[in-house]
Amino acid sequence: MNDLSKDSVTWLEVGEESDGQRIDNFLLRIAKGVPKSHLYRILRSGEVRVNKGRVQAEYRLKCGDKIRMPPIRVAEKVAQAAVPAREFSLAYEDEALIVVDKPAGVAVHGGSGVSFGVIEQLRRARPLAKFLELAHRLDRETSGLLIVAKKRAALTRLHDQFRDGGIGKRYLALVKGSWRNEQQHVRLPLLKYLNAEGERRVSVAAEGKVAHSIVRLVTRWENFSLVEVELKTGRTHQIRVHLSHLGFPIAGDDKYGDFVLNRDLAKTGLKRMFLHAAKLRLPHPLAEAVLTLEAPLPPELQDFLTRIDRNERRTHG
Repeated sequence: MNDLSKDSVTWLEVGEESDGQRIDNFLLRIAKGVPKSHLYRILRSGEVRVNKGRVQAEYRLKCGDKIRMPPIRVAEKVAQAAVPAREFSLAYEDEALIVVDKPAGVAVHGGSGVSFGVIEQLRRARPLAKFLELAHRLDRETSGLLIVAKKRAALTRLHDQFRDGGIGKRYLALVKGSWRNEQQHVRLPLLKYLNAEGERRVSVAAEGKVAHSIVRLVTRWENFSLVEVELKTGRTHQIRVHLSHLGFPIAGDDKYGDFVLNRDLAKTGLKRMFLHAAKLRLPHPLAEAVLTLEAPLPPELQDFLTRIDRNERRTHG
């Protein structure tokens, strides 16, 4: 990366990794530590130019564009060594995207008290990769399939597909109680709010955003049910809140679950939330192909199901 803090003007050439990106977002990426207000000011004043001409913040860069950057003071970067390099188990990879099988307990990105996540660790492990960006999110406590784009064109297309419902996402969840219906459409609007401690939460509320889940029964035991949940919308904490609101909280859920049950489950071996992003089906963002991907249940979740089966047989055998 060019040194933007020197006293002279810097000229940058837009590469493939930035093709199609807005100029303001490009500036925010290359000048971390510089206040947003300053970057927008030098854009408005014409100190930043593209191909020798002024541009608006909404201008989308093209491969080969020449950007004039005035000298700006960039804050000291946090030492990269603070982020440990890590390669994750992969369900798929090609020149356009990576699909990570994310373990539970790992955030997808840094922030909110977490110094780094999957994306920062991947970038650290692949220093020659020009472009790595998350295409969507998973909760820290959720394991399973997570898409990372390796090209901006792929990221843009993936965002369109997620917005238009073109990507099929299915999760496995173990819930408290006996789920009766083989298939049930859940359409309950969801509203974000902050609780008394200032933490983000979601609840079912008439004034919330439309949210649609399809719940299918996989296996039913006396006190638990394994269900597959297909997301038709992608609201924050959607599965967790829908199931909890219906009286079937996810085992181990520390935000919307049965906290007394969770303590008992932790003593018997389930020390995490039982929610796993198990299946993805999507048109390839840059090729004429449909990807159908699966991630098996992690051993700690599969072992817990085996324990339930064993206890059920012991009780009724």
